[in-house]
Amino acid sequence: MNTPDANAVEFPTVGATLTLPGPAGALEVAVDPPDDDVPARPLIAVICHPLPTEGGTMHNKVVTMAARSLRELGATAVRFNFRGTGASEGEFDQGEGELDDLRAVVAWVRAQRPDATVWLAGFSFGAYVSLRAAAELAPGMLISIAPPAGRWDFDAIELPTCPWLVIQGEADEIVSPQAVYDFLETREADVELVRMPDTSHFFHRKLMDLRGAIKHGVRDHLPPETPAA
Repeated sequence: MNTPDANAVEFPTVGATLTLPGPAGALEVAVDPPDDDVPARPLIAVICHPLPTEGGTMHNKVVTMAARSLRELGATAVRFNFRGTGASEGEFDQGEGELDDLRAVVAWVRAQRPDATVWLAGFSFGAYVSLRAAAELAPGMLISIAPPAGRWDFDAIELPTCPWLVIQGEADEIVSPQAVYDFLETREADVELVRMPDTSHFFHRKLMDLRGAIKHGVRDHLPPETPAA
């Protein structure tokens, strides 16, 4: 039986949802180019969603706001559903198989757009998965929103060497803000940490503040705009 080739799936030039062959079956992937009024950059941000067993999908409002924020800066956003979520096949695998899913998506992006810089981003469980992958996948930048230190095993994670932005709500009722701060301090992480006062885990009534924090935090690391044809 022939294994489907992910590289046969072309990277879309317009907003599209597609199916990509993944390690556990089909992966549902959404690709959204920069806003029409924004000069494009050779930058693709792959964004990971929160815990599937608690309702997390690529349509989560924090994930879509992260995508919107980066698209407003000229990036193309790639969101995808981990295995067993939405139209993605397979079953939840406690972060192990999900790491393979992310590897597969990034490999496809890099094969299809070899001249583009790839960034990784993630929210909650997605921040855990993307952080675990960062040392191996070597993104141009890592964005971690409410990384779930204290809920998942962060002890063996190799810290990224790329620019790293961490955004944490100080009224987070799911992830302990102090556990996040302690992890970063104990590991002596080279990171830009943004603490958002009066902000819950899902950034209720704070999504526009999140948008501003992302855009401000990444602006100095953006690749140059793509020259007009």
